[in-house]
Amino acid sequence: MSLLLDAVLCLLLAGGALAAVATPAPRAAVIAFMGYGLLLGLAWARLSAPDVALTEIAIGSGISGIVLLRAAAGAPTVPGAGSKALAAAISAGVALGLAALVLALPEPAPSRAADAAAALPATGLGNPVTGVLLAFRGLDTLLEKIVLLLALVGVWALARDPHWRGRPEPLFAGPAPAPSAFLARVLVPIGLLVGVYLLWAGADAPGGAFQSGATLAAMGLLALTAGLAPLPRADDRRLRVVLLAGPFGLLAAGFLGWATAGAFLAFPPGFEKLVIKIVEIAITASIALTLVLVVLGPPAGEERP
Repeated sequence: MSLLLDAVLCLLLAGGALAAVATPAPRAAVIAFMGYGLLLGLAWARLSAPDVALTEIAIGSGISGIVLLRAAAGAPTVPGAGSKALAAAISAGVALGLAALVLALPEPAPSRAADAAAALPATGLGNPVTGVLLAFRGLDTLLEKIVLLLALVGVWALARDPHWRGRPEPLFAGPAPAPSAFLARVLVPIGLLVGVYLLWAGADAPGGAFQSGATLAAMGLLALTAGLAPLPRADDRRLRVVLLAGPFGLLAAGFLGWATAGAFLAFPPGFEKLVIKIVEIAITASIALTLVLVVLGPPAGEERP
């Protein structure tokens, strides 16, 4: 039964990928891509990687799908046959290159999993993924937060000079229908609790800052769409403090480790878990707000509701 499920899932993944690249209409192609992301999350769950599955569904499919849908709405034309052929050739080349690298790995493949597991108790964490991301690959995690912030800077750079201090365009024109507003009032509190749980549980179970941030971002977008909260202004200083809290909080923890543990991005002995959770809270808030602002797009003027 398990083998049959995996075989069906592989066929659905191949079909979803083909639909995402072969569908001529941009909007339909994005919807196919979002469906493919959900299937990919299920595949990661079958591979016993629930952290990756949650991230793929929340960010790879959900948030990215919304951004692509907004981009597809403004797409003037469908790409020509030449552009599609070039994209297909590049994609096939990348896939073959990755396959060659994987097949060239020695047997068994090199792994530092045992070393990471042996050092995990020193962090006070029970989730090896969180331990690796913050304790053993802290510099990579810091750079990921900076890249996400730079992506928002790129989005805001698209605003016209007279507008960049204002608010973005609403996601949908006109007031939200009454059923949508009611649904948002019901779902947003539940989603906030789920997001906080994913953050707190991430220390010992699947979850963490990215999954929690994406969930909170989705709730924020739902509230904005339903008119339960005003669109944020780009020149709001409180907004900018939250945006910088994640990368600068992790950077501050890195220098604290330098002073107390003798290494950059180490953690004070005896306070590892406490510092990690404080940093994760700052990272979660920064990720959630950044994702919301990326989806909303660049500021479009002063007089926005």
